[in-house]
Amino acid sequence: MIDVAAARETFEASADFTVGIEEEFALVDPESMLLIPRFEVLRAAAADDPVLATAIAGELISSEIEIRSGAGADADDARGRQAEARRRLFALATEHGVGLGATGTHPLSDYREQHIIDTEHYRRVEQGLKYVAWRNNTFSVHVHVGVRGGDRAVRVCDRLRPVVPILLAVSANSPFVDGLDSGLHSARSQIFTKSFPRCGVPDAFGCWRAWADYVDLLVRTGSIVEFTQLWWSVRPHHDFGTVEVRICDAQMTAQESDGLAALIAACVRRAAEEVDAGETPPDLPGRLIEENMWRAIRYGLDGRLLDIEAPRIEEYPAAEALERLKAWCGSDVMLPELNGAQRQRRMLDAGVTAAEVYAECLRETQSTYSEEPVR
Repeated sequence: MIDVAAARETFEASADFTVGIEEEFALVDPESMLLIPRFEVLRAAAADDPVLATAIAGELISSEIEIRSGAGADADDARGRQAEARRRLFALATEHGVGLGATGTHPLSDYREQHIIDTEHYRRVEQGLKYVAWRNNTFSVHVHVGVRGGDRAVRVCDRLRPVVPILLAVSANSPFVDGLDSGLHSARSQIFTKSFPRCGVPDAFGCWRAWADYVDLLVRTGSIVEFTQLWWSVRPHHDFGTVEVRICDAQMTAQESDGLAALIAACVRRAAEEVDAGETPPDLPGRLIEENMWRAIRYGLDGRLLDIEAPRIEEYPAAEALERLKAWCGSDVMLPELNGAQRQRRMLDAGVTAAEVYAECLRETQSTYSEEPVR
């Protein structure tokens, strides 16, 4: 049941700029590196852990697990909470002979061999989407940032529309799928963002009333029965009173995941400041944003993006995207010189096989996520 009026009340009571992090990990056999259905095993084993019992959740297939920081006072607090949950999850997975992968797609396993987890929500997703759901063996990072006020949250989402492709280019980390080099930097975005309904970059809504009218239309026409069926890359989250940014691929290292969370929090804050000051630029047509989305999917930081907010639109090297974004939002976050897709592509260009590339990805993930200090 979707209660839009209650959702607005949640936003009116929300605290500005709290941060929550959600990360999705692949569950793999450490030897074969193939996906294995172990979510239910890990969930049962985590039941007595005071942190993991509430931090882990299922995510579509039983060879995937999500960990959540919960609401942190700010990005640093959220990252500290998430580090503790990661440390415990990696230790638990090791005890049960499970490896954890953190790339946007799994390069080796066949999606037809995966199993949808048995929950009411995911049974509904499978029934409604069929092949689109079956095909979606993807892994991502989502960041929630508290924004007080329904109208304000919608306008922040509107302001972030042209930012979404830039965040994708920065976070691209999925060049392989089905054992093949896809030729893309973010195959995950092509599989999920371009396949699911009500996904990708939304229209600009302008105010809560317009948002609520559209949600009511979808409910009235039987299109959705829960608001999370709005899978857009940036959306107001009804339950938490947050702006949720959902565009980033899962990140190979803890440093990259933490850096992206801080960057996204800074972007939401900056967007809110522009909204509050009445200084937001005109809403851009979706066709311009979609052009940058494709460029980010195809070439990531190795390509060129369009400066779609400039008076005269010109190309610029995507390698400049992070510095441009940091300058806009006032962030000093540090990320590696090459993102995950670039590092994988460099290995591929050197003659390394997809299996060998993924083995290196797993090594990086294990070494950076599992060795974080206890808070």
